[in-house]
Amino acid sequence: MSDRSLRGMRLGAQSMESEAGVEPAPRQRVEYRTEDGEQVFVTFASEAEIPATWVSKSGKEALLVNGHKPEEDNSKPVRTHWDMLLERRSEEELEEILEDRLKKIRSARGDKA
Repeated sequence: MSDRSLRGMRLGAQSMESEAGVEPAPRQRVEYRTEDGEQVFVTFASEAEIPATWVSKSGKEALLVNGHKPEEDNSKPVRTHWDMLLERRSEEELEEILEDRLKKIRSARGDKA
């Protein structure tokens, strides 16, 4: 029986399809430039919407060459929980509340303080 062992392919390791006759989707190469002159080239699909800005590998914001600068967002800044808390109480009041709560927690645990 050992002379009639089955031979096959590993599952998932290789594809039975070939690349012959496959055309890639049409693409366009877009250039962005940072304020210090660094060029960034990005490839998009031809029907993709091109963003006005792109973040380069160095972390700098690059603007689309021959594009317009996006308008600044003049919306209100996001209020944090701390901002909302300070609208209702002063920092002195918050210090008193904190001390009171810490005393209650320590007494519940049996700590002496």
